[in-house]
Amino acid sequence: MTGAVLVTGAAGRLAAFVAEAFADRPVVPLGRTDLDITDPAAVGRVVAELRPGVIVNCASYNNVDGAEDEPAVALRINATGVRSLARAAQQCGATLVHYSTDFVFSGEASVPYDEGDEPAPRSAYAASKLLGEWYALDAPRAYVLRVESLFGCGPSWTGPRGTLDAMVAGLRAGRELQVFTDRMVSPSYMPDVARATRHLVDRQSPAGLYHCVNSGAASWKQVAEEAASVLGVVPRLLERTTAEVVLRAQRPTYCALSNRKLAMAGCEMPSWRDALRRWIEGASATSV
Repeated sequence: MTGAVLVTGAAGRLAAFVAEAFADRPVVPLGRTDLDITDPAAVGRVVAELRPGVIVNCASYNNVDGAEDEPAVALRINATGVRSLARAAQQCGATLVHYSTDFVFSGEASVPYDEGDEPAPRSAYAASKLLGEWYALDAPRAYVLRVESLFGCGPSWTGPRGTLDAMVAGLRAGRELQVFTDRMVSPSYMPDVARATRHLVDRQSPAGLYHCVNSGAASWKQVAEEAASVLGVVPRLLERTTAEVVLRAQRPTYCALSNRKLAMAGCEMPSWRDALRRWIEGASATSV
């Protein structure tokens, strides 16, 4: 099956959009029951049998607070599992795509982070993701795409939802929402992330690290206000600062990312406002 696209973590939200983006090619979506990436022998065997042209790793341990209690589990999935995929990709000559996170940064910046800024993870989860980046980049041809605040679930999705998905659901239901006034983000619309992934692979863009987010930055309060405007509702917002909310794991306060490097590779990402409107208004209808 040389030339096929192997998508790991196929039960997740992003994986479904990645599969759609590569729908004109043979796609092999494998969930955890099909391939546990923490089993190096299984990874080697499956990749050797399939001989894919591209491996897109959507498998991830995303429980930020839970990782403080089970850091070894986070490391196995987010780091050593990625190492196994990178080694398997090298053996069969495949391109590896791996997704990382804004959490690798300290959050002490005042302008969007670019790929040259020094990581400084502040949690077990963030450290496991940073180590996974390093392992992924050991593959001869690898793209590590940092994403943040993923959104874009369809109405039929029954799995876990991200912050923005939950926020829009709350606005539609008229619930009061707790929003941070000082946490700055660059939301990432999953269909746009998937299309950018396809762009980099098809164009054979320079391998390496990219920030793959929609353009612009905003506080969660601003995001909620924009979503309410698109929905045509009056939001009920309970404003908070990050200092007022105690969480098990530390989060970066300023974590907006610059996608200029991605634009230089010929992939201009729409603004987060444009993406939010397309999603809410159903311009990019999907059943995922």
